[in-house]
Amino acid sequence: MKKTIFLFYGIIAYVIFFATFSYAVGFVSSLLVPKHIDSVPQSPLSYALLVNAGLLTLFALQHSVMARPAFKRWWTNFVPEPIERSTYVLLSSLCLILLFQYWQPIGGVIWQVESQAAQIVLKSLCLLGFGIVLVSTFLINHFDLFGLRQVWFYFIGKKYESLPFRTPFFYKYVRHPLYLGFMIAFWSTPTMTAAHLFFAIMTTLYMLTAIQFEERDLITTFGTKYRDYKRSAPMLIPFTKASKNKTRSPQPTIDGN
Repeated sequence: MKKTIFLFYGIIAYVIFFATFSYAVGFVSSLLVPKHIDSVPQSPLSYALLVNAGLLTLFALQHSVMARPAFKRWWTNFVPEPIERSTYVLLSSLCLILLFQYWQPIGGVIWQVESQAAQIVLKSLCLLGFGIVLVSTFLINHFDLFGLRQVWFYFIGKKYESLPFRTPFFYKYVRHPLYLGFMIAFWSTPTMTAAHLFFAIMTTLYMLTAIQFEERDLITTFGTKYRDYKRSAPMLIPFTKASKNKTRSPQPTIDGN
């Protein structure tokens, strides 16, 4: 019975994640959702900045703190290990839902691209960024990243096995293609409002900070293998360092979990 409950819990957490991710695409690109990042401002500037900063900070803390190995060792004293990842995914989704619900548009245009062709290019780049994110999750095992593999192994009575070291496709060119995809998506907009700029700056700073913690954990776990990978592949910008002595690498993830 417990195996079935855990399996359904993992599936529900995944469905909520996928719906949240889909809404995030519309939220950032201002396409096909009732409330997006550039909706009509309804609050004073100081209040909007305070609320938005709080929402982004909540997501950043949850997303990073719960991904750290020390926290997971403590957390699994209370949350069964087979659903630890699903619980992480569920809480991340809930933090994003709060952000979507309570985000305060600010207004004010930083830049406006007038050319229709350029607008199409920028909107396409935004969607391409999200596409890179999604493809990258499948390259490193989408179902493990979002907890389904863990609950399935538990359901069939198979011991969980860590994923092997490899550098598929995007990972041959940058160590963090998921973060790169998000940055492309967040900055590619024909109309950069103050709210969108605030969002893009805050999330970019968070990702650059998160990478430092993640890579520290990866070096602790994989030692020389990850150090060699750092030397052979750039962090975010492809083709910015020469590849010498290419090595097989661990699978970097969006959150280091």
